Amino acid sequence: MKEYTYTQAMQRLEAILAQLEEGSASIDTLSELVKEAATLVTFCKTKLKTTEEEIQRAFEAN
Repeated sequence: MKEYTYTQAMQRLEAILAQLEEGSASIDTLSELVKEAATLVTFCKTKLKTTEEEIQRAFEAN
């Protein structure tokens, strides 16, 4: 997967969703789009969890 920031990953997810909603994705690329979206969702969840843990540690340190 390409290196994304959280914001870039969310933007890509929105673009994939738009393609799926419009029905503009061909059947040939549909599977790849869904796989990419699943990977991006996992990345975003992990990033959110990591950030939350870092914030908690920062508050506990004070």
